[in-house]
Amino acid sequence: MANGNTLRVFHLPFSFMLPQRVAFERGYFEAEGLEVDLLERDRRCVDRKYVPGDGTLTGDENVDLYPVCKWESLRRTWSLEDGRIVAHGAFADLPYTLYTRPAAAIGEPTELANTPVAVNRRTGQEYTARRALEEHLDPDAIDLAHYGMPTDRLRALRDGEVDAATLLDPHSTLADHLGFERVLSFENHVGIVGGGDLDRGTLEAFMRAYERAVEAINDDPAAFRSEYLAMLEQDADVAPDLFDGVDLEALRKSVTVPQYEVPELAAPDDLAGHLDWMKDRDLIDRKADIEAIVAPLR
Repeated sequence: MANGNTLRVFHLPFSFMLPQRVAFERGYFEAEGLEVDLLERDRRCVDRKYVPGDGTLTGDENVDLYPVCKWESLRRTWSLEDGRIVAHGAFADLPYTLYTRPAAAIGEPTELANTPVAVNRRTGQEYTARRALEEHLDPDAIDLAHYGMPTDRLRALRDGEVDAATLLDPHSTLADHLGFERVLSFENHVGIVGGGDLDRGTLEAFMRAYERAVEAINDDPAAFRSEYLAMLEQDADVAPDLFDGVDLEALRKSVTVPQYEVPELAAPDDLAGHLDWMKDRDLIDRKADIEAIVAPLR
């Protein structure tokens, strides 16, 4: 591992990664014999996105494991040589929701042709949104615009800079309270990337601890509401203008902790179709090799 016996794990403080935080805070990693250093950027210092767009996590930041959207994990591991994909999955019953402004009078996905949709690029959202919109629009009519963090996308929607934006819960619940309209939902898929020094035994121990956290949350979701709402609470401090006029107590009560899933260890065949889809759209080098992107651990 990058730092002796310590497993350095990058953490995204988003709703779909709650089990990782729970496993860390409740000692599940420690119970598996893992000394984990959970690395998380200060929300107040994050402008556009948590995952660096060009720098590497496994190299520049000495990270052993990091989560990112499944399609972005393909791009990063090939284009940036930022580790190899070791696991993947939906992670939770947490779909992306595409919202529109009521004033835009967009009621169906087919009405989004040539309409800029706010996403956070280089996190994978552009891929999941594109795949979903392709079922309703000609690919050439899909217009994805980079607006960064959930608060940035909500603000752009509120201010009329865009007529549509993608969001995950609990920010999607905030969008409901702000009066925006749901037009389309689509699945959120995530990959876990490992550095070159990660071994299979360590990964399996990590997954056992992660599974224990998933079971704890699913058995008693109400016990984890405060942890689940943490990102939203932080954003109330970072972007207080978005919460003007919102009944915060009603907002908290309307948020539902989802059911979580355990990631599956990845094999090349699991993601070969995803890579082909990206190649067909010139979203990745056509020479990209799935065998080099997804590799078994020793």
